Amino acid sequence: MANEKSILCFGDSLTWGWIPVVEGAPTMRYPYEQRWTGAMAAELGEGYRIIEEGLSARTTSADDPNDPRLNGSQYLPSALASHLPLDLAIILLGTNDTKPFFNRTPYDIAYGMSKLVGQVLTCGGGIGTPYPAPKCLVVAPPPLTPMPHPYFQGMFGGAHEKSAALAEQYRNMADFMKVDFLSAADHITTDGCDGIHFTAQNNIDLGKAIAGKVREILDRQQAEAA
Repeated sequence: MANEKSILCFGDSLTWGWIPVVEGAPTMRYPYEQRWTGAMAAELGEGYRIIEEGLSARTTSADDPNDPRLNGSQYLPSALASHLPLDLAIILLGTNDTKPFFNRTPYDIAYGMSKLVGQVLTCGGGIGTPYPAPKCLVVAPPPLTPMPHPYFQGMFGGAHEKSAALAEQYRNMADFMKVDFLSAADHITTDGCDGIHFTAQNNIDLGKAIAGKVREILDRQQAEAA
């Protein structure tokens, strides 16, 4: 479609579409229309191409001791290059960085997010192309809520306070790096029964909120180019 806007959505299980279950895992994935990416696409309507890059347990820039696939900063440059041209990259990450074995403060997590933002802002050109870098939208995940499963309790021990502090740190970082910001907590709470993930309604509400921000960003971009 001519003049179609391409949007990359880079995140963890919240973007992948993890369906929360009381027993923690295993689980399945919400259908596209019940993931926030699909809800955003429905709200935006025609003229947009939504590219999902969600991976459960992904971090901003931390190496998971059990799984080398999960460091987002190791994969994002390739994802950006493979999907150019892009108009916007949306990054929703940080929940997994609050796990105690990463030993990260809220500022440390925001600093990890700043690495991803820098990768977006410098990705222009890709591999042998003249495409410019896309705009960037940082989305702070909402705070964690009580977790019924003891394994999740251990996995996220001490993480609730960190998750509650992420939005302010992300907001400050986004202001410093001159990119757009949205706090998911302004629109939803974490209502999934596992204390980590979203209900279908959470996804729909967040997708609609992000769609409004996307329109604002791309309308501004068009006005600047005029």
